[in-house]
Amino acid sequence: MYDTVIIGGGAAGMSCALILGSAKSKPFALDMKVAIVMHQKTSHLQNALFNNVLGLAPGTLGADILTNGKSQLQELYPQIEQIENEKVSSILNTINGFTITTNKNTYQSKRVVIAVGYTNLMTIKGLENYVEPHPRAAIEKERIWLKNENHLVDNNLYVAGTLAGWRSQFAIASGSGAQVATDILTLWNDGKQTKIHDKV
Repeated sequence: MYDTVIIGGGAAGMSCALILGSAKSKPFALDMKVAIVMHQKTSHLQNALFNNVLGLAPGTLGADILTNGKSQLQELYPQIEQIENEKVSSILNTINGFTITTNKNTYQSKRVVIAVGYTNLMTIKGLENYVEPHPRAAIEKERIWLKNENHLVDNNLYVAGTLAGWRSQFAIASGSGAQVATDILTLWNDGKQTKIHDKV
């Protein structure tokens, strides 16, 4: 049983995983088992070029961020399990949380963060009742979102990034994933508002 499983290895998903991982030395996080299903094939970062993101050198490629992000997560926070080469097909509510089924395995988790792209090709069974037209995308693009309030779709079911209704900007998607992570850290820490900062 995982505490949290993040679905999607793009900007929002990896940002969420990095923030959760960075709490590793905190007493409230010591026994929390977290995984990220590192599905990246449909990430818009695959063909992105960045010149307007604070902290990224102009000309940074999204494809490099995908690769380097995985390495950063593994090197700094190896306790976050990276599930490779699997695609989630369904997320079903259970008494104890969620059953997540992929093309290869089944996982149990108390919490789920959905951080996949906002195209209408997203076909994860169990999420149909939350899907609506995206409020911040051109209607002809047929983008979708999972209806939510402050990233919370349903009890212990979160959404981050463009699928949460945000615009398709790298900084926005990353921030959305980080916000969800701090909400989860706050839950872990008995409701005390929690964020993690490294200092020199």
